[in-house]
Amino acid sequence: MQSDQDILIALERGWNDAFYKRDVKYIENLLADEFVATYDDGARGDKQKELALVAGFNQRIESAVQDDFSVKVYRDTAVVWFTLNIVGIKQGERSPLTLRYTDVWVFRNDRWQCVSSQSTRVIPR
Repeated sequence: MQSDQDILIALERGWNDAFYKRDVKYIENLLADEFVATYDDGARGDKQKELALVAGFNQRIESAVQDDFSVKVYRDTAVVWFTLNIVGIKQGERSPLTLRYTDVWVFRNDRWQCVSSQSTRVIPR
């Protein structure tokens, strides 16, 4: 039997893959109705905005790799921290971007749903 930590990491990886494949249905199932995202530019969005971003995604991505996962489960609530390393093509050049995420999940109706996601851009030093 999979641990909650393994399940949550698999859900995060599935979300990442679904985003770049524009799989709105998969992500819609992961997000709670009250989902709120805080994006790396400080803007906020709800479930509908997040799904619109998925549907409208049209950037060239060479790779999008998640790593450095840390998962803490507190009964029916969990926090997942991870790093997302993206390499995209911008104006014909490879453009790397690193984001750190904090996602909050709740267990309800026999499944994990994300209620909050916050991304922070890592500035290269």
